[in-house]
Amino acid sequence: MAGGVGSRFWPKSRNHFPKQFIDILGTGESLLQLTYQRFLKVCPNENIMILTNAGYADLVKAQLPAVLEDNILLEPSRNNTAPCIAYATYKILQKNPEANIVVAPSDHLILKEDVFIGKINQALAFAESNDALLTLGISPTRPDTGYGYIEYLEDEGARNKEQGLETEIKKVAAFKEKPVLEKAQEYVNSGNYLWNAGIFIWKAANLQKAFEKYAPEIDTLFKSGNEVYNTADEAQFIMDQYPTSPDISIDYAILEKADNIYTLPADIGWSDLGTWASLHAIAEQDEQQNVYNSEHIHLNETRNCMINLPKGKAAVIRGLDNFIVVDDENVLMIYPKSEEQEIKGVSKEMVARFGSQYS
Repeated sequence: MAGGVGSRFWPKSRNHFPKQFIDILGTGESLLQLTYQRFLKVCPNENIMILTNAGYADLVKAQLPAVLEDNILLEPSRNNTAPCIAYATYKILQKNPEANIVVAPSDHLILKEDVFIGKINQALAFAESNDALLTLGISPTRPDTGYGYIEYLEDEGARNKEQGLETEIKKVAAFKEKPVLEKAQEYVNSGNYLWNAGIFIWKAANLQKAFEKYAPEIDTLFKSGNEVYNTADEAQFIMDQYPTSPDISIDYAILEKADNIYTLPADIGWSDLGTWASLHAIAEQDEQQNVYNSEHIHLNETRNCMINLPKGKAAVIRGLDNFIVVDDENVLMIYPKSEEQEIKGVSKEMVARFGSQYS
């Protein structure tokens, strides 16, 4: 899934060039390119589909020239993750009714790739032989308030073992919204909560059954395209019908309603890189816990800051503690890192007050 705008990474991530297309980590490759290369270890190139907004078609083609043209699925509108996943699922079912699917965001960091691949293959094996919808759950390392949580049932591992299945796979009890700090600490202390990474594994046919049962409006809409998927008429069908689909996440449409949801706990060095603070947490820091991308920078009495500057730009900073400093195109942002959840709203306010050139 590569259609988001990454608004919490504003002003570096913009509508015309969002986070997944940026070399945020300084590796020479975008997050989308790193994700694509990761999944080449799971399946062949012809089985990788990129779901993105129609406005990003050229960006995807430029960054992933090996991906088949028919495998770049263009969304004419942003209707959240349920329609996006349904489109891919119903298209795939017309190619292969027995297909298993992994759904993954394009802009996440995974440091332990070999562990990740092993977990994905384990989940795929489970999904192949069980009527189960799986999510990869991330073992929490701190009481983070920026993630949703997955509560799982402790006794399900033993039950799975009796059935000869993987003991690590747990039955999901509930999905929890992003909590306040005290509640997040309770979740971590309890030992049976995981971060919800938005990485899903299931048999395509089983997900279609879930849409039929829990989201019939979505099912009816995308099933009506069964005759045109993978033909020259698909694009026009999607252009006409996709915008009429409900604007709803897969979590609300399916996962919070279904009774066959499972999770596989995973320690894979994961970050959703959803915010500047999350990048600061994983990037190389200097002795004062500062992270910066410029060679020409002079810091004094400055600590625990995230500083991102255009190539070739110098900066002199004194007296900042726990701040985000981002200079990008026509925006300079200096903002407290502890208040970074406000950035998404601030970016919208800037656009509303001063125009779309700041979006």
